Amino acid sequence: MLSLAVAGAVFLRWTPHHGWFTAPLVAACVITATAINLTRKPRFHRAINGIQHESIPPCITSIAAVSASVVVLAALGIWTVLLLPVQQ
Repeated sequence: MLSLAVAGAVFLRWTPHHGWFTAPLVAACVITATAINLTRKPRFHRAINGIQHESIPPCITSIAAVSASVVVLAALGIWTVLLLPVQQ
């Protein structure tokens, strides 16, 4: 979650150079970090129950969602730096 806050801060730093396009990047970081934070307590309880039963099933949907979010944010960040013209 902290790494998404740092990524959002970096995207905010790009605002003077790349304009309005950085706003959706920051919003995506905030939404992903909020989703991670809201699902933290159920994940902890699942882990505790898994430790007690000696078996922790992976939550494929949350892993896939966070992975997809990171890939999309990285791709948009690379596209912003390499392909968007710099405003002066």
